[in-house]
This record gives sequence, structure tokens and C-alpha cells, in this order.
Amino acid sequence: MEVVLLERIEKLGQMGDVVSVKNGYARNYLLPQKKALRASKENLSVFEAQRAQLEADNLKRREEAEKVGEKLNGEAVVLIRAASESQQLYGSVSTQDIAKAVTEAGFTVTRKQIELDMVLKTLGLHDIKVRLHPEVAVSVTVNIARSEEEAEIQARGESVEEAAEAKLDGRDEAVVNVFESTADVDVEELEQVAAGVDVDAEETKDDA
Repeated sequence: MEVVLLERIEKLGQMGDVVSVKNGYARNYLLPQKKALRASKENLSVFEAQRAQLEADNLKRREEAEKVGEKLNGEAVVLIRAASESQQLYGSVSTQDIAKAVTEAGFTVTRKQIELDMVLKTLGLHDIKVRLHPEVAVSVTVNIARSEEEAEIQARGESVEEAAEAKLDGRDEAVVNVFESTADVDVEELEQVAAGVDVDAEETKDDA
């Protein structure tokens, strides 16, 4: 089917281009979303008559999107999810989940504006494209973690596993230090303390 585009469609064409697309794509997406018209003689005439206004409206929307994009680009959002030790999520993160997180961060977007190349099913940092306008797209980082603490570790570019190991090593070292600090304690003195004897008093008596 031949259609005339009413806005820029990535990998398809610019506003005003007449392109040939599959019937299903036109009927199920382009036409109902008002992104294109059938390229009939009548519709082409209508488009040309409205072209100046359509281009002006598009320019205004693009400028607004660019202003939002300057603030949103590079933004990071955190999603807390349950996952296995192999970092596989028990489920997946959807475009709706990401849109909700971005909106809660102060930027109103819909799930249709979130472009996912693959299903997100692992922990970590994921760069996701947000389409604010047919000609304006920005990138946000989705930080998927099992806890806020893990999210902070990932945001610093550190490995959660290495951080956990370092934490355990720190605990082990602390335990060793405790044992070392008690190794020089006089056992006899401990027994006296346990028996209620005033060790300081006894030492004074012995000195006398």
C-alpha cells in the first residue's frame, strides 16, 4: 500500500514522503495512529493544502521535545526487582515499568515512547532510548537491582559480587583483630574479674 507520511518515521521517510508499506503495517499502525494517509489523489491534495500548518505544528512539538530532552538525556532511574544469584530476573522489565519510573522522576512519558531492542531480564545498567518526538530521541539509564544498596554500587560502576566479597573480607578481618586484641589478656586476671576480685586493688596491695 502507498501512503503519504504525516510525520517523520524512522527508517521509512520524512513528512510528505510517499512510501510503499505492507498493508498490515498501514492498517494496524500508520493509518489509525494518524501518522500517514492513503496516497490517493484526493488525500495528496488535502495534505498539500495543510502542509504548511502541519510543518509548523511539527516544528513546535519538536522544539518542546528538544527542551525536555536536554534535561532527560542521561537521566538514571532505579527499578528494584527480585533476581537469582545468576542475576536473572524473576520476570522482566516492561516499557510500562520504565515509563512509570521516568514519569516519577519528573518527566511525563508513555510506554509507547520507550524503545526496547530486547527484553530486560538481567540486573545491571541498561541504556534505553526514549522517543520524545519523531525527530528527537534521548537515552536514559535503567538501573535494575535487588536493593537500593546494590543500585548505588552499580551506579558507581562497581561489581555487586566484588563489593559483597569485600564486605565479607572486612568482617573476617574484624573478627581476626578481635581475637588478636584478646590474645595478650592475662588469663589469671580474667578469672579474678569473673570471681569479683578488684584487680586494681590487688595490684596496689602487691606493690605495697
